[in-house]
This record gives sequence, structure tokens and C-alpha cells, in this order.
Amino acid sequence: MNIKWLIRSQSIFTLAAGMIYPYYLLFLKNLGNSYSKYGLAFAVFTISSAAVSQWLAPRLDRHALQFLVISSLGMMAAMLAFPWVLSYAWVLMLQLLMGACNAMQKMSERLLLADSTERGARGAVMGSYHFWLSVASGFAVILGGYLIDWLTINALFYTSALLYGVSAWAVWRIRKRGL
Repeated sequence: MNIKWLIRSQSIFTLAAGMIYPYYLLFLKNLGNSYSKYGLAFAVFTISSAAVSQWLAPRLDRHALQFLVISSLGMMAAMLAFPWVLSYAWVLMLQLLMGACNAMQKMSERLLLADSTERGARGAVMGSYHFWLSVASGFAVILGGYLIDWLTINALFYTSALLYGVSAWAVWRIRKRGL
């Protein structure tokens, strides 16, 4: 099975995530103004991701493509909301949403990658997949730095939201084709 669509859509997702993540940490630090608040926010993200993964597990085989779309749309909503956040409580709410989206994305991505390969012939496909996602991630950090220098961190959140939307659209198109 051809997985170029998965590589493309998840490279866009990775570009969106990689572009904002290092600078998002600065945003959180400025809003929370302590490492303990950052630690709590990250814990909310990881624990919500773990909890949602347990709910997703029995549903994943039938709904992986839908979960990929939902995860991108959820991340897009979070990125659109972050510039408007004025309190730490809202950061924690967004962390819950992002953790849930993380579980949907990671689990669906892995299932679809496994389903798109054959036992004994997975290495080359997984290598290509990892290569393109890593390139997107590296390019994203550079792009994010330039966007912040030229514009503002809010522009970075909005650009990231746009890319998450493009990722959702790419997966939705494949889903409509009946993959």
C-alpha cells in the first residue's frame, strides 16, 4: 500500500508541532512564571494523553483516519486559542485538549503505518517515514525562529494552526477516497 499520503499529512502535522513547540515553552514560562507551573502543565498534557489512549485503544482499528483528522482539528483549535489565553487555568485546559489530540495522532499514525507495511518489508518504509518527519521537524524550528523574529509569537500560533488545518484536510481527502 502506498503511504505517501501518510508521510505528507504527518510531515505537515510535524511541521506545525515543531514550529511552535520550542517557542510555546517560552510562552508558558512567561505566563506561569515558574518551572513548577510548567511542570504541572506538561504533566496534564502527558497524563491526559495516557488516559485518552486507553479510551482510544479498542476503537483505533476502525477509526484511525477519523482520529487523525480530529487530532489535527483539535490542535488547530488549541493554537488559535493560545494567543487569547490570559490565565494559567486556561493553559491547563488547553493542555488537556492537546494531550487528547496527541494520543489520537500518535496512536493512529502508528497503526496506519503498521497497516500500510508488510512484515519483513517495513524497515525501508519506516526509514523513509522517519526521515521526512525529522526533516519537517528540523525545518519547523528554523522557520519558527524566523517567524518570531519578523512577526510575533501570536503569528507563530496562527501559522501553526493553519498547518494543522492543512494536515486535517489532507487526511480528510484520503478518507473520502475510501482508503
